[in-house]
Amino acid sequence: MTSSTRKTSDSKLERLAKLKEQGRLGGGLKAIERQHGRGKLTARERLDLLLDPGTFQELDSLVTHRATDFGLQDKVVKGDAVVTGYGYMDGRMVCVFSQDFTVFGGSISEVVGEKTGKVMDLALSSHVPLIGIFDSGGARIQEGVDSLAAVGEILYRNVRASGVIPQISVIMGPAAGGAVYSPAITDFVFMVKGVGQMYITGPDVVKAVTGEEVTHEELGGALANASKSGVAQFVADDEKGCLDQVRRLLGFLPSSNREDPPMVPFVEDPGIPSEDLGSLVPDDPSKPYDMTEIISRVVDHGDFMEVASLYAPNIIVGYGRLNGRVVGIVAQQPMHLAGVLDIAASVKGARFVRFCDAFNIPLVTFVDVPGFLPGTDQEYGGIIKHGAKLIFAYAEATVPKLTVVTRKAYGGAYIVMSSKHLGGDINYAWPSAEIAVMGASGAVNIVSRAEIKDSADPDETRARLVKEYEESFNNPYKAAGRGFIDDVIDPAETRPKLIVALEMLRTKREELPAKKHGNIPL
Repeated sequence: MTSSTRKTSDSKLERLAKLKEQGRLGGGLKAIERQHGRGKLTARERLDLLLDPGTFQELDSLVTHRATDFGLQDKVVKGDAVVTGYGYMDGRMVCVFSQDFTVFGGSISEVVGEKTGKVMDLALSSHVPLIGIFDSGGARIQEGVDSLAAVGEILYRNVRASGVIPQISVIMGPAAGGAVYSPAITDFVFMVKGVGQMYITGPDVVKAVTGEEVTHEELGGALANASKSGVAQFVADDEKGCLDQVRRLLGFLPSSNREDPPMVPFVEDPGIPSEDLGSLVPDDPSKPYDMTEIISRVVDHGDFMEVASLYAPNIIVGYGRLNGRVVGIVAQQPMHLAGVLDIAASVKGARFVRFCDAFNIPLVTFVDVPGFLPGTDQEYGGIIKHGAKLIFAYAEATVPKLTVVTRKAYGGAYIVMSSKHLGGDINYAWPSAEIAVMGASGAVNIVSRAEIKDSADPDETRARLVKEYEESFNNPYKAAGRGFIDDVIDPAETRPKLIVALEMLRTKREELPAKKHGNIPL
């Protein structure tokens, strides 16, 4: 290589380095300072925390917008308002995009849509998870319908990827307007307190239209979306903690629907009974207990990652492992509303069951359900159709389904909770289980109304009839006698029994009747 050729080559590399450096600065140093002043990291800083060090491969770092209206031709930034690419997370490949609020407020332009769509297409064709970090004011107003088209293209890809690859959204700033539907379509939504907000219309519009005054945080903050709307499943105090949670969740999930979840070798003896398990359920059926204590004693190392813990807390969903194999766990929580099924719990449970089924994650269900919540609010709100979603999800699921009735399993709620009648593969009950149409007191008041009324001592008669009903019906043995329960087991044997059953079902293959898709009662 001659001296002149070397100089030409060096100058080209210098130009490339300069252009790349411009892109890395996003909206510039002052914009980065403002971002930090809001308590927020930049798009690239977030990816550095999320991915394994040195593994991020950026795409389209030199792309620029093409708009000329409103003076945009004089405001061109390399890479525009999103950083896209791929890298490793705990050694597993993932595709990522991170919206850059320092560039036009992270707004979605035509090229932002193109960049995001390209990395989404890569994730789908490569069958790897997609993680999106949201920090955007929505569609870029200056680009008009082109920006709306970009949002639509992203939403279309979210739907196409659903059930094929895990899609995770991390809300680390605003997500507003039509663009907010992208995280809503994805499988899991993480939010940071005081930083992330999700809403269709902001406080100013709400006030103008309805007269209601509400803050950004009250309207669409992390706690509002995690506890009231149920849109978000995870809440973190800061950005690092949030991204740590994302990494933990991905450790339970397969890369796509073509794979099984990742195994983690369990070196201890998996068959050791949990001797104190049964003592956690009170003898008095009206007394509550914490179902998470039972779950923690059953899963490997007590490691249970609860999902959507702040929403519909009367039902528990989350992930754990049994002898190294990932399972999705659904359970009643007697500590909240006695574990009753209501609209919110039904929807929460159904969505979780459908995700697990889509991604080959076996289901373990712990049942202690007194029924569906009565009342006009529930009936008018559609408990019939919403409760049917949970029925639909369990009946449609073809993954291994294991069920343990710990205490109450009454009426239609018994059927719903992964019963044998909805395709449960192995159904166990503890001796404390009560499987019946309803509780003894309510049943006696209906069935024996006349006998109680005509007796000399109605209270004594009712007490006697309740005791007789409990002995005859409020136990697991009638159901076991019919084969609806495969076995009544010592609670201490729950973990080893589930592990062996899960191993037996490892080769389970079940196909649904040929169809385009079912019509779940939405």
